[in-house]
Amino acid sequence: MTRTVTLARPLPVPEIEIGGEAVEFLPVAAPGEVPDRAEVHCTTSLDPLPAEAIAALPGRVGLIANIGVGVDNIDLAAAAARGIAVSNTPVVTEDTADLAFALILAACRRIGQAERFLRGGQWAASGTAPPLGGRVHGRTLGLVGFGAIAQAVARRARGFDMEVLYWNRTRRPEAEATTGAAYQPDLDALMGQCDILSVHTALRPQTRDLIDADRLDKVRRGAVLVNTARGGIVDEAALVAALEDGRLAAAGLDVFAAEPEVDPGLLGRDDVVLTPHIGSATDACRADMARRLLANVTSFLEHGRVIDPVQPG
Repeated sequence: MTRTVTLARPLPVPEIEIGGEAVEFLPVAAPGEVPDRAEVHCTTSLDPLPAEAIAALPGRVGLIANIGVGVDNIDLAAAAARGIAVSNTPVVTEDTADLAFALILAACRRIGQAERFLRGGQWAASGTAPPLGGRVHGRTLGLVGFGAIAQAVARRARGFDMEVLYWNRTRRPEAEATTGAAYQPDLDALMGQCDILSVHTALRPQTRDLIDADRLDKVRRGAVLVNTARGGIVDEAALVAALEDGRLAAAGLDVFAAEPEVDPGLLGRDDVVLTPHIGSATDACRADMARRLLANVTSFLEHGRVIDPVQPG
């Protein structure tokens, strides 16, 4: 007998056996194409599974295994209503924190703009320099959300002698002790206290457009905003407006509201650094994610439970 696991897109997974039975990994173009024999369906952040797609899954599917930490692509309530477990791969912390800090440096120091200036021959032709960037060391860093990735960014900020403030739904005293970050219970107040803001909260209905025009009106003039969490947390039209009028000096974005499409208002700006959702895009991290995906799938097929369960709500 062969156990069947479907993939929302082709992935480099090895051949495995469970209890002497082969496991077939079968790519499918849509949830409606998942065969009746499938027991697990694997997704990524680019593969939405709304309620209607979950309703189309065959009755044998007992697990949706998501590759990545964020699960906003999955209707968790619809999965729970059908008794389908959801798992993720929480092994991206350090690599994503590396990218967040790289974007902080690149946006503040205008590295992308300076590279384009050099490659375009403007330095050699004019003998002038690109616009000056902003200092990073010694500045105040504000973290919107204080999960594992934000805490890893806070640890990196210590090496830059930065004051670190954070806002989170719940205070985390133990993490404060290990990172040196200080809790700010009022997000509006945080917006006005920081030179650099880095977004790390999960995307949920209550956090969609959390950073909107009103909150961007409260930023310290000349601040820099970085987002490596989810695009929908920041109102992109409001972000463009804040850059346009100089309230924000720059932005660094790895995530976008309508990925893979990017707001044209962002694409045309020299004061924005853009990367294509590469927080976990290192060879080592992607290997870790594949191993964790397989561990969750194997645990479910063997024991009916997963290593990394995601709870609805």
